[in-house]
Amino acid sequence: MTTTASGTALEVDFGKVARVYARFRPPFPKVLFERLYELGMGIAGQRVLDLGTGTGVLAREFAARSCLVTGLDKSAPLIQEAIRLDDEHGTEVRYLQAPAEDTGLPDRSFHVVTSCQSWGWFDRATAASEAMRVLRPDGMLALVSYDWLPLPGSVCAATEELIASANPRWMLGGGTGLHPDWPGDLSAAGFIDIETFSFDVEVPFSREAWRGRARASSGIAASLDAEATARFDDALRLMLEDRFPAEPVKVMHRIFVCAGRRPAGAEDLAHEVR
Repeated sequence: MTTTASGTALEVDFGKVARVYARFRPPFPKVLFERLYELGMGIAGQRVLDLGTGTGVLAREFAARSCLVTGLDKSAPLIQEAIRLDDEHGTEVRYLQAPAEDTGLPDRSFHVVTSCQSWGWFDRATAASEAMRVLRPDGMLALVSYDWLPLPGSVCAATEELIASANPRWMLGGGTGLHPDWPGDLSAAGFIDIETFSFDVEVPFSREAWRGRARASSGIAASLDAEATARFDDALRLMLEDRFPAEPVKVMHRIFVCAGRRPAGAEDLAHEVR
């Protein structure tokens, strides 16, 4: 199973790195869920659908807050890792293998739909329309990203140089962690009360953990063969030993959220009454 990022020709299979992805992706900070709660998301008893759930990072957090969560992903290996992690954490999430653009789920069946670190891998217009369809009136859609920041002189910038050298097809470097086109996706699909917010967090990694995090990126093990991945990992190990010998390696990340509400029209309200 391969996926193509919006605006690129890069084909990746995150299922190939499911175990590495599960081990080395950092968890979201608690403040994110406090901010989402303020917007009406993550309330106990809500039905939540997490599109492109991957290893269930976001889904698990909502389940821990007593939401009824469905995690949806095209990748069976990622879902298997999500189930394993749920068992370890004592959380319960229902998982389905399906694309975000065609969930097969009933109309008006969720209070909240989320997409965590996955929106750019979808046909965004179709996924936004599908989210609108499965949301209840006044339901919320939240697009969430958690991106490392390649600041000048940082370990991220140096790592991105190595990724681009190992995989010239990878064109996703140099990001700012901001996604100004996402509000337009929501607006075009009919969402209202659209708002965005972002904040930065510094995440500590051991050198080994940072190597794992880099291998799990779209430009390395998810799109290269084992030999090329090993060459990259060795180059990264040497670079870290030479330029960033102190541990932990501190990596700045930016969390960005774009949220919108499904309007409640007269037809929707009549449907709810019935």
